[in-house]
Parts: sequence; structure tokens; C-alpha cells
Amino acid sequence: MTWENLSYAAMLGFCLAATLPLIALFKLDLPKQWRRVLLSILIAGTPFLVWDLIVTHAGHWWFDDDQTLPWRILDLPLEEISFFIVIPLVTIITLEGVRSVLRRKGASDEVTR
Repeated sequence: MTWENLSYAAMLGFCLAATLPLIALFKLDLPKQWRRVLLSILIAGTPFLVWDLIVTHAGHWWFDDDQTLPWRILDLPLEEISFFIVIPLVTIITLEGVRSVLRRKGASDEVTR
């Protein structure tokens, strides 16, 4: 395994490292709402994961072995499956962080819903 194999995993790690601090910084209630967050991740990620499986097995899409870790689940790199968890999660955290800032600035209720 080389440093290049860590490319995809490093990108996901960076996304998490950049957004997880927002939970404490803006005092977000996301840990208390873990069921809602989990459901959102499942709803957002599942169709894309299924699509990914279909097009990968059909040969329309592939993953560079040099830029991914060697572990696979259903022929998908572990990082690809993690992508469909990490990206919805960081999106939710970012959205809730923005809502928190807008509420503090007195933005209208329509923007913060």
C-alpha cells in the first residue's frame, strides 16, 4: 500500500475533519437527533449506492486500485461506501451550522427552516 492508495480515504477524512468541529462550535443538536440524521443519510445515500453497484458491475464505472484501499465490499472500495455516509453527514452538519448562524443574525424564519 502506498500514500496514493490513501487518496480517497484522505479526502473523506478531510471532509469530516473540516465539518465535525461545527457541531461543538455552533452547539448543534445533531447528536441528540441521531435517528433523524441516520434516516437522512440512508434516504440520501441508498439510491446512489445501488446505482453505483449497478454501473460498476456493468463495467460503466470503475475505481482506480492505485487511489483506493485494497478492501472491497460487493466489489466497491470501502471508501466508496463510506462516501455515501460521510458526504450526507457533512452536508447535514454544514446546513445546520448555516441555519444556526442565520438564526443568530435574526434571519427570517423562511431561510432557517
